[in-house]
Amino acid sequence: MSFFIAFVAGVTPTKWTRIWGDRRPDVPLTVFRTETAEQIAVLHDGRAELSLVRLPIDDTNLSVINLYREIPVVVASKDHPIEQAETVLLADLAGEHLLQNPDDVPEWRDLADEVRDGTRRPLPPMRDLDEAMEQVAAGVGIIIVPHSIARLYGRKDVVSRPVTDVADTQIALAWLTRETTDDIEEFIGIVRGRSKASSRTDTGTAADGATSAEVEEAPARSDGRPPKPPRKPRKTDKAKAAAKAIRVAAAKAKPAVRKKTESSPGRTRPTKNPNKGKSRGR
Repeated sequence: MSFFIAFVAGVTPTKWTRIWGDRRPDVPLTVFRTETAEQIAVLHDGRAELSLVRLPIDDTNLSVINLYREIPVVVASKDHPIEQAETVLLADLAGEHLLQNPDDVPEWRDLADEVRDGTRRPLPPMRDLDEAMEQVAAGVGIIIVPHSIARLYGRKDVVSRPVTDVADTQIALAWLTRETTDDIEEFIGIVRGRSKASSRTDTGTAADGATSAEVEEAPARSDGRPPKPPRKPRKTDKAKAAAKAIRVAAAKAKPAVRKKTESSPGRTRPTKNPNKGKSRGR
C-alpha cells in the first residue's frame, strides 16, 4: 500500500524520498505538490498522511515539526533599480505596487504609499504565480515571496533580491495527531537526519501526545532544499578524543612528587656575627 506525502510549492523533498526508497522499498511513496490553500486540507480529507507545509497554518488536531526557514525576496522586472543592489529595505519599496494582497506582506503594507493614501488600484487578473510573474516582467508591479518560490517561478526577464526587514517563512512537516503511525515516525526520522539504526520510537517521541508539537529546527537553507543532516563525528575526531583521554588517565595515575624548596637565585640567607655583643678591647 502506498504512503502519500504532499508538499507545498517551493519545497524539494527529493532527498528524503530517496532515502525512504532505500530503507523502505516495501512501502512505495506517492508524492504530490499542493497549493497553499490545500496544504492541510489534504490531511483532513485523507489524500495524504504527511504534508510539507509553509506556516502559518491552522494546526488544530495536527502535530507539527518545524524544519527550516526561507528568506524573503522581492521580485521585479529586469530593468528595475533593485538589480543594482545586493539586498533591499522595505523603505525602498514603499512606492511600489504590490501584486499581492497587502495582508500577505504586513511589513510592506504598513509602509506602502498606495495603502496609506488610498491610491492602491485593483490587481490585474492572475490565476497563479506564473501569471503573476508575467505581470512582474511587464513592469506592472512587484511581488515579495520566499526565495524558493522566486526560484521555482523564475524567468530571465525578472530579478530578485533579499528583503532584509521582512520576516522569514517557515517550512514544517504536519500530520494528523490521531493518525500517527510507524510509517510517519519513520519519515520523521529521515527528515531529522536519523540513521537507519535509530529506533522508530525515538523519531516520534517529540510529536506524541500533543496536538501541535515543535522540535528543534534544522539549519536553514534559503533555496528550499532539505536541510543538511547533522555532521557525523570524523574518525580523526574520535582518535584525538581517545588519545586525550589516555593522557588524562596517565597523568592521574602518576604518584605525587614533592617539589624541592629552593632559595631564590642571587640571594643568601643572612648569617649571625659571632662577635656581635662582645665588648671591644678584649
